[in-house]
Amino acid sequence: MKKAIFILLAAFIAVSVNAQPFQKGTTAANVGIGLGTALGGLGKARPAIGVSVDHGFWDIGGPGVISLGGYVGNTGYKYTDAGYTAKWNYIVVGARGAYHYNGFTELSNLDVYGGVMLGYNIVKYTADGAGADLANSYGSGLGLSGFVGGRWLFTENVGAYAELGYGVSVLAVGVTFKF
Repeated sequence: MKKAIFILLAAFIAVSVNAQPFQKGTTAANVGIGLGTALGGLGKARPAIGVSVDHGFWDIGGPGVISLGGYVGNTGYKYTDAGYTAKWNYIVVGARGAYHYNGFTELSNLDVYGGVMLGYNIVKYTADGAGADLANSYGSGLGLSGFVGGRWLFTENVGAYAELGYGVSVLAVGVTFKF
């Protein structure tokens, strides 16, 4: 079984040598699950889920491309105690821009990037029972954040990604698709 997994992994890596770097005209979409969050809440957390899209718009004369794109993510918490239930729901929607370094000539299947996001955090808080009068104490708001990440393509169009920064989670990992 271990040999079969190793052979499949080696085949994916061998196929990935033909992948093209992120460049002008490239579109990449990430779908992932978040680990850790900067958003508040007590109790049991729902998994953070995020989706982002980047499209390469400008070559900047060096080994890199500037992309513009969007982000949507969701997470939430539920806290229950004797006669009291509180729920937090967070949706983050944002526009983002990033610099993709594509100077790794031997690693054309690697996309390393960093950027900024202007986002809007939509917060919904509800409570039942004692203390329910605090249900309007949480507000939505606009925010600016930064992120860094990387994509590793196993084939020309499918790979894995990891991204560190503010969204619905501090670290997101998942699948990436390149078009």
